[in-house]
Amino acid sequence: MNVFRGWIVVAGAFLVLFVAYGAQYSFGVFFSALLEEFHWSRASLSGAFTLYAILYCVFGFPAGRLTDLWGPRVVIAAGGAFLGVAFAGMALVSELWQPYVLYGLVAALGMGTAYVPCNTTVVKWFVARRGLAVGIASSGGSVGTFALPPLAQALVSALGWRTAYVVLGVAAFVVLGLVARVMRRDPESLGLHPDGADAPPAVTGIEETPWPLRRAMRSRAFWMVGATFTATWIPVFIPLVHIVPFTRDLGYPPLTGAWVVSTLGIGAVAGRLVMGGVSDRIGRKPAVAIAMALQAVAFLGFLAAGRGLPVLFATAFVFGYSYGAISTLFPAVVGDLFGRGQAGALVGFLFAVAGAMAGWGPLIAGAIYDATGGYALTWGFAAAMNLVALVLLALSRPPRVD
Repeated sequence: MNVFRGWIVVAGAFLVLFVAYGAQYSFGVFFSALLEEFHWSRASLSGAFTLYAILYCVFGFPAGRLTDLWGPRVVIAAGGAFLGVAFAGMALVSELWQPYVLYGLVAALGMGTAYVPCNTTVVKWFVARRGLAVGIASSGGSVGTFALPPLAQALVSALGWRTAYVVLGVAAFVVLGLVARVMRRDPESLGLHPDGADAPPAVTGIEETPWPLRRAMRSRAFWMVGATFTATWIPVFIPLVHIVPFTRDLGYPPLTGAWVVSTLGIGAVAGRLVMGGVSDRIGRKPAVAIAMALQAVAFLGFLAAGRGLPVLFATAFVFGYSYGAISTLFPAVVGDLFGRGQAGALVGFLFAVAGAMAGWGPLIAGAIYDATGGYALTWGFAAAMNLVALVLLALSRPPRVD
């Protein structure tokens, strides 16, 4: 029963992330539709996603703390309501400021209750198989990234982008509200133990020393983790926002761009599932290093994407693989270093600091495009940031237990 209940939580997290991230990364589809109708600049519209990305990471901190206090049920259900209102409200957009409010603020409130609550809840249910469990749960976001953008493009083509947004909003509200009911805070709340163990992890020797947020903030290791993931995440949203217009600049139709996003999603599923399990065997740090190196290679690969669709799709797959692995291993790394008890607050705080910086990537890319007419400088900058992340990772050390 213990093992079964833990995997129910994993399945619930999978479904929440499927809907939330699938909808999020359909933004590129709607991005092109909005540009065509309103003729806004790419930088100005990218700013709405930048605000969204910054705020949803910031909102991850209070969402994590509330998950530690109340459990994930109420938090995730509230997030579904915010996402539903935001997406449905986008159907009424007529002025540039409106996406900033609806998507940049309201959708960010909803999305803030997805990544941190789901992943930290799974972290609390598993110790020995933490990497695998978090990998499976977080792959829901990547499967959604694969499945929903082509569906969104089909809805936009058949019904128009406004009606497509309404459908997306209703789906987010209903699915997240229902799935939230199966999410429970931790095994101890049901009289159980992580990983289906007969005894608590402290007895079996696999539990970590607990670190409250205030104590963790006094350690060098905490801030090194934050700096490492900040560097790799600054450019991570660039392909997810700009890949559809980038594909169109190469001369391909909108649906091809949507399938490139889907290919990215397939790669992310593979990265989450493979590297999550691999990290349980070889360690989190080597697994993260491999993923960061692959992400640097992928960004350089976009420079050669003009050579044909095979190169473009292969590059998108490699980027997705590395992106999926890094985002999966982040909460597992924090859980390994600082324990399960305050995982929501710890992951939420670091996600607010490091993840919020990712919001600047699409805006930077849009500004570079508007200034140069291309993305070459953007891809070089993104690759360089991952090399910086690798250096910071190499310099990081576990926290000292006083």
